[in-house]
Amino acid sequence: MKKLVNISKLILGTGLLLFTMNSCKNEPKHDDPVATTENQNETKFESKDIADDSSFLGEAAEIHIFEIEVGKLAQKKATNPEVKKYADMMVADHSKSLEELKAVASKKTISLPTDITEERREKYDELNKKMGAEFDKKYIDLMTEGHEKAVDKMTKISQQVSDEDVKLWASRQIDAMITHHNEADKLKKKIK
Repeated sequence: MKKLVNISKLILGTGLLLFTMNSCKNEPKHDDPVATTENQNETKFESKDIADDSSFLGEAAEIHIFEIEVGKLAQKKATNPEVKKYADMMVADHSKSLEELKAVASKKTISLPTDITEERREKYDELNKKMGAEFDKKYIDLMTEGHEKAVDKMTKISQQVSDEDVKLWASRQIDAMITHHNEADKLKKKIK
């Protein structure tokens, strides 16, 4: 009887050890949210055009999420009142645009990311380390560079996408992106 109890303890101990070792393997792998949703959408849609449109919407959603996150950070950390005002505009405009994007994606049953890529997370973390005027300058530099690229990308996309709802949404974003870029550029010249 005592031998049976010892064997049971040995089996239980071995099982616990294996379970513990297996659960401590590695840190969880953080998948790229844009790539994950692109894979989900490719599986859903047979048409290359729809898959391309869904890829664009996934990228756009992730960019909006990033703009909202860094905008909220700037609302808290910026020292220049004009930079804070710009951040307010960014959070409001990108939140509205993201909601419109979600509506288009939902209508088309397109999956969208809910987080930012590792590359943008690093930019966020780098910005978050800055303080005072250095933060203001880095934030505005990010916005100038990002919106310059966004204007070019939205223009190309609005001309290339096949779906009319996606095309309409993209073309409506261009004016806002130009405004965001121009305002950031003005602030960049003031802040130096």
